[in-house]
Parts: sequence; structure tokens; C-alpha cells
Amino acid sequence: MDAVVKSLSDRRERDATAPARPSREEAEAAVRTLIQWAGDDPDREGLLDTPRRVTAAYDEFFRGYRDDVAAVLDRTFEEVSGYSDMVLVRDIPFYSHCEHHIVPFIGKAYIAYYPSKGVVGLSKLARLVDVFARRLQTQENLTAQVVQAMEDYLHPRGAAVLFEAEHQCMSLRGVQKAGVSTVTSQFTGVFKDNPAEQVRFMTMIRGTR
Repeated sequence: MDAVVKSLSDRRERDATAPARPSREEAEAAVRTLIQWAGDDPDREGLLDTPRRVTAAYDEFFRGYRDDVAAVLDRTFEEVSGYSDMVLVRDIPFYSHCEHHIVPFIGKAYIAYYPSKGVVGLSKLARLVDVFARRLQTQENLTAQVVQAMEDYLHPRGAAVLFEAEHQCMSLRGVQKAGVSTVTSQFTGVFKDNPAEQVRFMTMIRGTR
């Protein structure tokens, strides 16, 4: 119940401070302006429907702003026959968009935790990644948000999160270095307090494929 109340409070606070969302027509007009700024004619045949397609794509790319973390992590299962060791979900594919250039960064996430009272459905951890990835992000912020959500709603004895991604803002522009990956990680609880647990986590995510 506390998690649900917190989620509702956080959502009300976020909604109160967020700027008013433009209409779809205004969003499509903005896309037309960007097409013209790029040097093309938004009225030519191949681009006539592009503003509608782009706004529809943005609805999908950034649906995380409308997702509710509490709804994703709302149920745990306590009938696990006394299981209390590490739970690890690895190789979770994700994509997000760099908040500096609004171009994608794409990679995989690895999540582990030591349950306290019960375990959450494994698909929920993959969905949790999507909630925060489907927003304008930095990889560092994305990593911290996933860890904090696990702390707030699952109350584990410890959590470990690692993201590895290639950033198109680095591959396609600027230094234009394709194939470079960025790794971020964060640990709480037993993972933070015991370096051996961090080693175990890294060994398990890099283990035999």
C-alpha cells in the first residue's frame, strides 16, 4: 500500500510541474518545421505523411512517461520454498534516447537482487527497464532510476544493475566512433557492502553463453 501511495504522490507531483503537453497538431507542425530546417520540402509526396508518422513513433518511443512503476512491481510471490539467494535476469535488450541529441542508445541490461520477503515476476524486471528507458535519458540516470525503483518497491537485501549500450550520438555524429560501448553499474545493500558479491554478479553475467 505504501508503494501505491508513493507512486500516486510522485505522479501528482510530476504532473503538477510538467509543462502542458502540446496537441498532436502542434507536434506535427513542429516536425514540418524541422523537415524544412533540414532543407527539404514537407509538402512533397514522400514527406506528406511524415509528421503524422513521427508523432506516432514518439508516442511509442517515449511511452515510459505514461507508465506506472508501481503497476509494474505491484506483486511479489512469497511461495518460493525458502529461496533467498540471488535472482539474476541478464541480456535484457533495451533502447533509449539520449536527452542531449534525441538519438538512440541501444544495448542490454543486467539486473540482480537478493529477495527479502518474496520474488517479483521475471518479466516485471524487463518491463521496469522499459519504463525508464522509454524516456529521454542519460545512461547514468537510467541505471540509477532502475536501482531506486527496486529499492522503493521490492525492498531487497541488495540490488545490482548494469547497463551496456552503444550511443548513436557518438557513433553517427561528433567523434563518429562506431562499436564503442558504455557500461554503467550501481549496487545497493549486500552488493554494495560486500565486494565479493559484486564479483559474483559480474561473473554470472559474463558466464558461459
